Amino acid sequence: MSASVRACGFEVNLPNYITLTRICSVPVLIWILSSSRFALGVQGEREWLASAVFIAASITDGLDGYLARRRHQITTMGMLLDPLADKLLIAAAFITLVQLNPHLVPAWMAVVIIGREFLVSGLRSIAAQQGFTIDASDLGKVKMVVQIVVVVLCILDHRWLQWEFGRFFFPIDVLARVGIWFMVTLSLVSAFDYFAAFWSKIDRQVVRRQRRAFILSRRRKSDVATTT
Repeated sequence: MSASVRACGFEVNLPNYITLTRICSVPVLIWILSSSRFALGVQGEREWLASAVFIAASITDGLDGYLARRRHQITTMGMLLDPLADKLLIAAAFITLVQLNPHLVPAWMAVVIIGREFLVSGLRSIAAQQGFTIDASDLGKVKMVVQIVVVVLCILDHRWLQWEFGRFFFPIDVLARVGIWFMVTLSLVSAFDYFAAFWSKIDRQVVRRQRRAFILSRRRKSDVATTT
C-alpha cells in the first residue's frame, strides 16, 4: 500500500490518519465517562482510562501538525479535519464533565470554554476568506497545555479529593477548582487576544483596499483627461 491514497479528492496520509484517530477517540472518551457499567475490577479504572485516552488524543494534536510540516504533507483534508478534531475533543470533554462532575464544572463554564473554541475558528475562517491567517498566539499555546491538565484533574476529582503519600498529599480537588477558574479566565483572555489580532489585520486590509481604490480612481481620471 502506498504512503498516501486519494479519497474524494483529498490526500489521506499519516498526519491525516493521526487526526482521524483523534476524532475516533471522542466517542470512546464519552463512553468511558458516561457509562456507569464500565468496570475493570480496579478502583478508579474509569477515571484512569478516561485520563489516558484524553492525554493520548491531546498529544496527537501536536503530533499530526509536526509530521505534516516535517514530511511536507499539509493537505486540504488535514486543514479541515485538524481544527474539527480539536473542537470535538474539547467539546466532548467539557460537556461530559458537566454530567460527570457538575459541582466542579457547571454548564456555564463549559459554554464559555467551548464558545471560545468556535469563536477562534470563526475568526480564522473569516481571515482565510480575506486572504490572511491568524497564527496561534503564545496565550493559545499555554491555554492548550493548561486545558489538558485541568481536564485530567477534573476527571480524577470525580474519584479522589486528594492522594496521600505518607506525610505528603496531592490536593486534586483544590488544584482542579483553581485550575478550572484559571482555564475560564485564560480562555476569555486568549479569545480577546485572537480578536485583537484579527481586528488589526482587518483594519490593514481595509486601508490597503481604500488606497488601491483611490489609486485606481486617480488613474481613471488621468486616463479620461488625457483622452479628452
